Amino acid sequence: MDRNEGGLEMLSAYSLTEMQDQKTQTWHGSEEAIEGKSLMALAMAQHRANFDLWHEEDKARDPGATDADIAAVKHQIDRLNQRRNDLVEKIDELLLIQAGAQNPTAPLNSETPGLMIDRLSILALKIFHTREETRRESATEVHRQKNLARLAVLEEQRSDLAGCLDALWSEVLAGTRRFKLYRQMKMYNDPELNPVLYTHR
Repeated sequence: MDRNEGGLEMLSAYSLTEMQDQKTQTWHGSEEAIEGKSLMALAMAQHRANFDLWHEEDKARDPGATDADIAAVKHQIDRLNQRRNDLVEKIDELLLIQAGAQNPTAPLNSETPGLMIDRLSILALKIFHTREETRRESATEVHRQKNLARLAVLEEQRSDLAGCLDALWSEVLAGTRRFKLYRQMKMYNDPELNPVLYTHR
């Protein structure tokens, strides 16, 4: 993240994607405690939720998994999805504070910066694992070439999205565009809203 003259941590898509790539690499085979409430700390924790979610989804597709294994993985996926969405909201809350008073007459952007950061996080994971497929020794040359083509598309998509994020933030700061905090209102984990949960209490 960049810092302005007042010392506030400011949004930078380049810094975000650099962090996401670095952490995707280092987290394979290692654990790391993530602390703090800064923008980068929240983005890192949000990326970690997506990282863990990615690998839990892999477990759910293991043909050798038992019913008990699948049930445990499903519960973990629900918890991680909830954390992922909660952190998107925290990122947007912090960015709204940093943006200050917004121009109420500016056009409203339908996608928030937090949701765009979430999409960048998922793209970082796709890029990492697709690149692995281009180097896998047991893969055929056809497989490697197919994934090289996929990799080029993913990198272009990320570059476009990162540019859109920086452009949105610049417009928000200039007062020519605005965004709101959109609550996800997830119902499946709430014992007061999910009938499967409240009818079995």
